[in-house]
Amino acid sequence: MFHREGRKIILVSTLLLGGLNLGLYEWLGDGWITKAVLLVSLVFFVLILQFFRNPRRTTPISENNIIAPADGKVVVIEEVEEPEFFKGKRRQISIFMSPLNVHVNRYPISGKVVYQKYYQGKYLVAWHPKSSTENERTTVVVENEKGTVLFRQIAGALARRIVCYAREGAAAAQGAEFGFIKFGSRIDIFIPLDCKVHVKMEQKTIGGETVIATFA
Repeated sequence: MFHREGRKIILVSTLLLGGLNLGLYEWLGDGWITKAVLLVSLVFFVLILQFFRNPRRTTPISENNIIAPADGKVVVIEEVEEPEFFKGKRRQISIFMSPLNVHVNRYPISGKVVYQKYYQGKYLVAWHPKSSTENERTTVVVENEKGTVLFRQIAGALARRIVCYAREGAAAAQGAEFGFIKFGSRIDIFIPLDCKVHVKMEQKTIGGETVIATFA
């Protein structure tokens, strides 16, 4: 199953790579150059397919759970000042997505989208400390009876397009898609300080499944 954001790229890649290899075969025949280009083309095409894969996930639905919004690796767990929306201290959990991870982004909690804003910016590497405030990014805030959670899609050095489906006033369903980031990137999640954190540094997360924290 492939994500809709990849359909055009997959189609164009199929046509270009197919045409290239067919043309080489007709021009050079079944020689080593043709075989080498075919092998490289197949590897490149498989990488594209695996990047846009969209596996089904079973979300442990609970109003107490805060679910990982993305596949990747936990690179930050710390208390910080969140200046954009809360303007106060929150616990930040950051998940880094490599180009090999699934890049579908999912709502960590159910509730109402009370804030959504897109910012143009730089393309620092996603693990750079300033990427959260200086890179291209989209901030989304969802609120429910248990609390309010902010999560921020951050473009990386390779990512050049952030897709966000969340809109202010819309309902958010825990585990449902809210966006997609093309190529390496990162997501920051800001939760209340009294939440219990269930992940550790360097731990791998599964978007829509891993419980990263619970409300107090």
